[in-house]
Amino acid sequence: MNPVVVLDVVGLTPRLLRHMPRLSRLAETGFRAPLGTVLPAVTCSAQSTFLTGEMPSGHGIVGNGWYFRDLGEVFLWRQHNGLVGGEKVWDAARAAAPGYTVANVCWWYAMGADVDWTVTPRPVYHADGRKDPDCYTYPPELHDELTATLGTFPLFSYWGANAGITSSAWICRAAEQIMAAHDPDLTLVYVPHLDYDLQRYGPSSAQAAAAAAELDVTLGPLLASATARGATVVALSEYGITDVSRPVHVNRLLRSEGLLNVYTQAGMEYLDPWTSRAFAVADHQVAHVYVRDPADVALVAKLCSGLSGVEQVLGRAEQAGYGLDHDRAGELVLVAGPDAWFTYYYWLDDAAAPDFARLVEIHRKPGYDPAELFFDPAGPAAAKGRAALALLRKKIGMRYTMSVVGLDAGARAVRGSHGRLPTGPDDAPVLLCSDPAAARDRIAATEVKGLLLRLAGLTS
Repeated sequence: MNPVVVLDVVGLTPRLLRHMPRLSRLAETGFRAPLGTVLPAVTCSAQSTFLTGEMPSGHGIVGNGWYFRDLGEVFLWRQHNGLVGGEKVWDAARAAAPGYTVANVCWWYAMGADVDWTVTPRPVYHADGRKDPDCYTYPPELHDELTATLGTFPLFSYWGANAGITSSAWICRAAEQIMAAHDPDLTLVYVPHLDYDLQRYGPSSAQAAAAAAELDVTLGPLLASATARGATVVALSEYGITDVSRPVHVNRLLRSEGLLNVYTQAGMEYLDPWTSRAFAVADHQVAHVYVRDPADVALVAKLCSGLSGVEQVLGRAEQAGYGLDHDRAGELVLVAGPDAWFTYYYWLDDAAAPDFARLVEIHRKPGYDPAELFFDPAGPAAAKGRAALALLRKKIGMRYTMSVVGLDAGARAVRGSHGRLPTGPDDAPVLLCSDPAAARDRIAATEVKGLLLRLAGLTS
């Protein structure tokens, strides 16, 4: 068997590869090809397709989150691998080669996956509400092996206003350490750095080019380590990030039409999914709209199609054409226009927003919130001051909230997004591989699993 290392370089496109000479060398000795993606072109859906060879209609991951109808709750960023249907690449590999070993370094749905080594971000949630950086590992002793040499997982550079290269560097060094100590047959490495400044400033910005160059340097030692092991290296991306300039507030439309309900506690409004006739789970440039009564679907579709920034409204039949027709999907799926993206906001007055709206709180918000990447643009100095005070309260053992996220001002600051299918090759996903024998003119997302099995020498 041939060892294979797969680098999921989030947001990698031909536009950015121009600033990444080390990564580009993979194509000089091997090949480079356009890589198809799925709708929605978001992390959880794309990764699940890569690893199962199935569309979302098969593996069931219809986005980074959805409305769990059986629980009556919206959840994003769940971590249990049991949510992913279909045969995983490691199951197929072991059918051909019993004992095939796999390391998952921060790919999503890591917990409970039947792999040999797992690392994934996992904060310590203290009983008093404090949240401290940490990671989950399997086997458990891997945690101390990694943190003894690399330090604590840098959670606050993995997401939020301070997100940056530190987290990607930690992940890359962890992958090197696991390869050196355990020699996996397949090593999956998630590298998120390009997600940050491309969403903050857009892919056309100077900051985006600088982020690509910075990441290329960080990837250098990992690429060298993989090559020294004689591994075949694959670098791929889930999606390309494109320039955007306007947020679209679907839930505010549905509320103003009397379709979305809220309830109020302590002066704060919360989405009421149990009594709402319709509401949207926003996920970058795609939104799942859940409509309780089938008789309302046509009305909701007409309202959404008339909202500026909505390009497509997909009913069940149209969803099937994109491989998205799964029970978890909304009765309607909205696709934003090229320059637009969807907020989760459902309140009509910022004074009534729930307190978690101003926090980095990916598990409590009923939709994705890229405003978390900024200190409140309406007053960044004040937001940084509040953050410093919160850290001081934390250090002396007092309760605190890190209230730094802007609401409408934060949404207006976002300059990059993804989720639509790409409209041009320069900002579309790409795959690079160090083995020229596997060269293809184009690779579909559903073909990545088969490619990895061939590169491992398990299929012809």
